[in-house]
Amino acid sequence: MTILIVDDNQVNLFLVENILKRAGYNDFRSLSSAQEMFDYLGADQEYPKETEVDIILLDIMMPEMDGIEACRRLQNIPHLKDIPVIFVTALEDSNKVAEALGVGGIDYIMKPINKIDLLARIRVGLRLKYEKDWHKEQDKKLRDELDLSMQVQSSLLSEPIINEQLMIKASYLPANKLAGDMYYWQRIDENRYGVIILDMMGHGISASLVCMYISSVLRDAIRKNTDPEAIIVELNRWMNILNKKENPVHYYFTAIYMIIDTKEKTVEYVNAGHPPGFAYVDDEKVVSLSKGSCPVGFFNEMKISKDIVHYNERVQLLIFTDGVMESLDNEENDGLDAIKEAISERWVDCEVIEPIDIVMPKALQHDQPDDMCVVLIQAVSPLC
Repeated sequence: MTILIVDDNQVNLFLVENILKRAGYNDFRSLSSAQEMFDYLGADQEYPKETEVDIILLDIMMPEMDGIEACRRLQNIPHLKDIPVIFVTALEDSNKVAEALGVGGIDYIMKPINKIDLLARIRVGLRLKYEKDWHKEQDKKLRDELDLSMQVQSSLLSEPIINEQLMIKASYLPANKLAGDMYYWQRIDENRYGVIILDMMGHGISASLVCMYISSVLRDAIRKNTDPEAIIVELNRWMNILNKKENPVHYYFTAIYMIIDTKEKTVEYVNAGHPPGFAYVDDEKVVSLSKGSCPVGFFNEMKISKDIVHYNERVQLLIFTDGVMESLDNEENDGLDAIKEAISERWVDCEVIEPIDIVMPKALQHDQPDDMCVVLIQAVSPLC
């Protein structure tokens, strides 16, 4: 623990030093100007080190730079702004004292210095410093854990697929470090792929943890079942295992799960309470992917209806989470209509364009309140 005493009067420095010594505070440093204080703290260093100073006793009236200006400058230096500053002053001007506290000082003591008052204020300042340091350490631990969780969550997302018959690509823009949106695809056999996009209730840590839970369940479910209805039933079973009666929060998610068969030229899907995706079929028509069921996790038993989209030469599919649709909503335009129009009447060069750029200008892709995810899929007949 280090206490800085900053005063241009040597008598005041001597007096405070003796009070501190007699009270058992032996780690202190006396400085005669604000500039000496900044030099000692390394304020102007390009790569400053963390300071070990725990409290500053700062005189208000000093030449060149007074204590108020010095404190104001401290508050603008990230690695120094949390050091508690106690002003020491002979001024009886309440406006000056208020100004000193307004620039960041935590307390003040009047001259001539009273030993009991000084030590009491030092104890309060040190307690505040220790509490701030503890919170900073906890915040760092939380940030590190969030960064690790984000890496784990990102690793569960599928890599793009680009080959002669099938292209799948996604844009993923979480509102925070951890998201409640997820996409995943998996090869079932030579001609079939299972693809899912889902939107978990809520945001942040809890939603991302449930997403990761469902991701592990999904991988096993796809290996065992090739029917979209069976997949949704299995995911609902696992969600109901998670949603125990004693749990204060009931989790659910919306999703579109589909199986793309490039040999049979079909897209078989279930929409579980999710915004409808769109299929642009053979450069002729747009089909809404809206048939299905309620969200997964709502009820123990689900009534599910799947649907099949057939194509002859090629199909282009766009599926997305509701954050995309809501970000496009305004007084003049409906977000869902804007997405449908964007996917209609044009075949996208999937290799060079990001899926979210199809539906949304760059200016809207940042600082949105909800997670946003867009998946673009193109299946082409070998004869095309």
